[in-house]
Amino acid sequence: MKIYRKHNNSIYDPRYVTYFKDFIDAAVIDFVSRGRRGLDFGSGPSPVLATILERDYGFDMDIYDLFFAPNKVFSGKKYHLITSTEVFEHLGDPLEYFKLLAGCLEDDGLLSIMTLFHPLDDQEFLDWYYMRDMSHISFYTSDTMKVISGIAGLDLVFTDNRRYTSFRLKR
Repeated sequence: MKIYRKHNNSIYDPRYVTYFKDFIDAAVIDFVSRGRRGLDFGSGPSPVLATILERDYGFDMDIYDLFFAPNKVFSGKKYHLITSTEVFEHLGDPLEYFKLLAGCLEDDGLLSIMTLFHPLDDQEFLDWYYMRDMSHISFYTSDTMKVISGIAGLDLVFTDNRRYTSFRLKR
């Protein structure tokens, strides 16, 4: 938890807000079919993404974060949108979380994830800054996301093949 307290992420930092708006505009807005009930899973110490989704896009957001908002508000609820940004690289058993979040989606709900995809070249991977963060223990590519989606009962509906991936429940 100490490492997360060092982050200086604020709704008042225009670069940080742009970081999230880029994600929303690329991986969320064009794929949300209806409804505006959402969950930011892994919101961090300051729920900037949830604030932006409420303020600028009209969502009604719940937040959950293991360290900073640990009340499992999502239990027994269904959402039109679930976001999880810079979380899945920290998970030891990400498939279980994909299944958990899939179970929290409305029938036409969207799960949008942000995590940097790893380089395919072995040497680039070994030199990759993202891997050097000791809290990063799971790494993905667009192919990994396709496999996970099939196992978790999701359809992959969008990827930028770099960092953003969005899913819907299989019908």
